[in-house]
Amino acid sequence: MPALKQRHLLVWYATHEGQTRKIAEYICQQAQGYVVEWCLLNETPSRQLEQYDRVLVAASIRYGRFPAVLRRQVSVHHESLTRAQAAFIGVCLTARKPGKDTAATNPYLRKWLRASQWQPSLCAVFAGALRYSRYNTWQRSIIQLIMWMTGGSRDTSQDIEYTNWASVDEFATAFFARK
Repeated sequence: MPALKQRHLLVWYATHEGQTRKIAEYICQQAQGYVVEWCLLNETPSRQLEQYDRVLVAASIRYGRFPAVLRRQVSVHHESLTRAQAAFIGVCLTARKPGKDTAATNPYLRKWLRASQWQPSLCAVFAGALRYSRYNTWQRSIIQLIMWMTGGSRDTSQDIEYTNWASVDEFATAFFARK
């Protein structure tokens, strides 16, 4: 019996406190039969993007912006990302709110997509996590101010995960169902 061809999945990502990677790892749990390559956005994948069977680009928003490395990589690789039919996920605390939890309704993701040369064929936004225990004093103060302004938790005694895992499941199902 001939050996099955290995399928390859690239997860090209950037994260601050690890929630973006955690979400991508959760998605990869549905990657039955794939060899998964993890690559930070500031690194170069081991092969050309079109050589992967699936490509997932993931980045988190901090202080209202995606990391500059995402913009740089998309600027260089937008045509390859399109040919590879790469999918994109954004992670941000704003997505914890109903009405700001989809690619069509999240203001930060919409702004990024309007400015981006790449228009992913599949795109989603997921709520991240408040990791007060990992922030320095300055970051904690800024995040508390943002949470005060947006009605979020300012209780620094606990970390809070806002990710809607059912939505992540739906995205993963769609991502791996694509031809």
